[in-house]
Amino acid sequence: MDYKGGKEGAEAKSQLARMYDIIAIGDSTVDIFLEIDEATVLCDMDRETCRLCISYADKIAVRKMTRVNAVGNAANHAVGVSRLGLKGAIVTIVGNDNAGHEIIQTLKKERVNTKYICVDKKRGTNYSTVINYKGERTILVYHERRDYEWCVVPKSSWMYFTSMGDGHDVMYANLVRHVRETQCQLAFNPGTFQLKLGIAGIGPILQISDVLFLNKEEARGLIGGDEKKNNHIVELLEEFHTLGPKIIAITDGQHGSYVYDGTTKYHLPIFEAPVVERTGCGDAFGSGFTAALAYGHDVKEAMRWGNVNASGVIQYIGAQQGLYTKKEIEDLLSPHPEFQPEIL
Repeated sequence: MDYKGGKEGAEAKSQLARMYDIIAIGDSTVDIFLEIDEATVLCDMDRETCRLCISYADKIAVRKMTRVNAVGNAANHAVGVSRLGLKGAIVTIVGNDNAGHEIIQTLKKERVNTKYICVDKKRGTNYSTVINYKGERTILVYHERRDYEWCVVPKSSWMYFTSMGDGHDVMYANLVRHVRETQCQLAFNPGTFQLKLGIAGIGPILQISDVLFLNKEEARGLIGGDEKKNNHIVELLEEFHTLGPKIIAITDGQHGSYVYDGTTKYHLPIFEAPVVERTGCGDAFGSGFTAALAYGHDVKEAMRWGNVNASGVIQYIGAQQGLYTKKEIEDLLSPHPEFQPEIL
């Protein structure tokens, strides 16, 4: 990177004092993917509400089993931004077992700094079982009980805060203090237990967030009230902006992504690709989007990076195999200048 003089040069030197481009904070897990053929899917006509049904007390044949180490929202993000050429680290907890040690080794291979990983000597590693049926996934999540506490982390340009287990909110005051004191930018992608805390519970994090990532269902659930009144994504974007985040990004599956930067609302369709399995699609969007901002791109280009990165992940089983490098994203976008967000 070329640095300039004057005010711009001073800002560049300040960034050099930061050890990392992005630090991801959140729980890590091992995913076990089970691909099944025997099931019944019940959907209403608009496919907004679907149920996967299997026979009770029966043996269900599994066509394929795949194990994926070092996943979870934080790990997926850390690996994603590392593939995109940024210097990243992860703050997470793993068990003192084979799975935990495998997670550490996998992250090291992906050039993610593992110095801030804590090994829980009393409990095991988190696991998720992902039932893959015709490209869609249903996830059974198991979180070990953790004794969460804030650890001292170095300065970074960005921090990505995401899914953690019950009781993690004891860290909120220290997280808020760290963001304010170091003046890093914060991206927040709340996980299951964070969403359960509701708007009031995660309010302190929302107020200091530079970017908030949610999918449509999560956004609706957090706002609450009459679903019909909160059905339009434009209204959801506006509602969340009043809560503090500077940029709100809401993904809506096959309908693409929606972003509001406080001034303009945008929509970008998906970047078409064959679908094998969708786990990690949202994480891939988040890492592509955040990395683009870290490289100095605007919101519109960040949307393009996010959608393209998500298109890579859906072509493979698991959340990381299809994550792109910076060059791959640029090469994919280069012949498609027409792939641009539209103003809503």
